[in-house]
Amino acid sequence: MPGTQGYAVVSCHVERPLDDEVWRRYSQLLRRRPAGFAIASLMRAPADGEDADLHAARAREAAELGPLGHHTHWTSPTDARPTSGNPAERVLAEGHRLREQGLEPRFYCGGGWYMDAPLMSVVAELGYVDCTATAWRPEYLPAGAPRAALDQPAWVRLDDGRRVLELPTTHSLGAAARRLARPLPAVVHVHFHDFELLDPKRRLALDLTLAVLARRRRSTELGALSAEREVAWADVWAG
Repeated sequence: MPGTQGYAVVSCHVERPLDDEVWRRYSQLLRRRPAGFAIASLMRAPADGEDADLHAARAREAAELGPLGHHTHWTSPTDARPTSGNPAERVLAEGHRLREQGLEPRFYCGGGWYMDAPLMSVVAELGYVDCTATAWRPEYLPAGAPRAALDQPAWVRLDDGRRVLELPTTHSLGAAARRLARPLPAVVHVHFHDFELLDPKRRLALDLTLAVLARRRRSTELGALSAEREVAWADVWAG
């Protein structure tokens, strides 16, 4: 499907994959496919000391129920953006470990919307489709914080000539709910977090928002989207 048509996709930043109650609710949601959406699971890779085998088992379950992606929290499981080290090397190592466990994530999203040129190069090396670019500037980011900005799907041409398909995240759950009665972009990509399912009000908001969104845009999955336009990395970089 070209990225210029009227479609909607949904992804979840699975940040607590080892929390039994969060996973129980999230697994139920995946199986239910609210409003027909096959939710993409962008799963945080396990941190040192976490149960990698349980993580892999739950990632395989998610992959059976929808698209699977790779999500990174650099500083700690609850602190997403990097504060030290080499962010790109960390993601490359995580990607190799996931494949050693037999997992084949197709999508990537940097925690805290972090993205820079070396990291985008690693995304290309791993063969991922990227979802880190956003159509809005997160208010909590300080001026000059590395990120990527894009409003609709496009192929991002890197300086070395390689290309990465970018399927930018256009709305948080709350932003999508507020925009439902207003004009929407041709492709809507809504994201939420797995831990939001612990809140009954957030669960209801998710169901209602996706039900209305499915009436305004055709529900599909991340893997069904592509793009016709191409943009240079320099036009996406927003650090």
